[in-house]
Amino acid sequence: MSRPIPDLLARIRALVALPTVSCTDPRYDQSNLPVIHLLAEWLEAVGFRAEIMPVGDGKANLVASLGGPADQPGGLVLSGHTDTVPCNPELWTSDPFRATERDGRIYGLGSCDMKGFFSLAIEAALRYEAKAYQRPLVILATADEESSMSGARALLAENRRLGRQAVIGEPTGLKPIRLHKGVMMEAITVKGRAGHSSDPALGANALDGMHAVISELLAFRAELKAKHRHPAFKVDYPTLNLGSIHGGDNPNRICGCCETQIDIRPLPGMDLEELHQVLANRLAPVLAGYPGLSLELRRLFAGLPPFETPAGAGIVRACEAFTGQGAGSVAFGTEAPFLSQLGMDTVVMGPGSIDQAHQPDEYLPLDHIAPGVEMLGRLIERFCLNPAA
Repeated sequence: MSRPIPDLLARIRALVALPTVSCTDPRYDQSNLPVIHLLAEWLEAVGFRAEIMPVGDGKANLVASLGGPADQPGGLVLSGHTDTVPCNPELWTSDPFRATERDGRIYGLGSCDMKGFFSLAIEAALRYEAKAYQRPLVILATADEESSMSGARALLAENRRLGRQAVIGEPTGLKPIRLHKGVMMEAITVKGRAGHSSDPALGANALDGMHAVISELLAFRAELKAKHRHPAFKVDYPTLNLGSIHGGDNPNRICGCCETQIDIRPLPGMDLEELHQVLANRLAPVLAGYPGLSLELRRLFAGLPPFETPAGAGIVRACEAFTGQGAGSVAFGTEAPFLSQLGMDTVVMGPGSIDQAHQPDEYLPLDHIAPGVEMLGRLIERFCLNPAA
């Protein structure tokens, strides 16, 4: 039997008030369990079956389902991440951990990216009696999307079957998104031998070798642009960015070590492992003419695959019909590739704008709430209440 839970805006306020920063720097990293337990409490109160899935120390996913046979994959998954990026409270107009309403907006860390989405998803689910569901509705809450995506990776490692269609409520202005690029980050280190700058023969200059490496990277970048195009993207080719370089310590010493870090954004259809191997093969012979120098290539993180759901998929067509907008692409990454690998046709679509995320005074527009709930309600009707339609 359902029990009362806080109203929609009160739920957003409660979620924002719980700090759940995830960060690669352990000094700032926090547990997401407070939000997971609060969501589980609310969802169980309104009839969901809630499972908390541990993901490492102090982290967890939540898989909550409503209606339909408990052992049957859900008709629709509404997914979001429970963590936020770090913030600088001194740069905010109001307390980032206290949801503040003004100027037709709700300000607070995670208000649009993306704790607010959970409150809208719950509101949409409350429209219908559990007995009306022919296929279960699943609300999925994940850990560490903003850092390692460990929550989504854990689901994939378990081959967890959740549903046939999924909507990830990242802030897209309620516009459906069916594809985005992937992300690779690589470190390239040239190692040499330090020595006195008065005599080049006393060492092996890593900066000389890095000059050759960067020349090869620029040639590789040009080839990627020439060979790969996708008209759905504003920047319709894979990019390679030279992000940082560090080497040497003094003008009168031969540089003994130099490292550059790069970011590659592959298009859908490009494989991360294959791209890494191509890069390794390109760089392997570069230092052949530089005695005393060696090269090391390493991944800075596991990488995020590119994502694309076919334009003709049912969830894409439904989202386009319900919003009146064609499905497009975005430049930022999401958990969509992992849900796709779990067998779900996936669309990224949620309230708020990515332009307000990851910066002071993040906000969710109040006028996105009613249409967001309506849109999610119609998707629930289509894929859970009337799946044969």
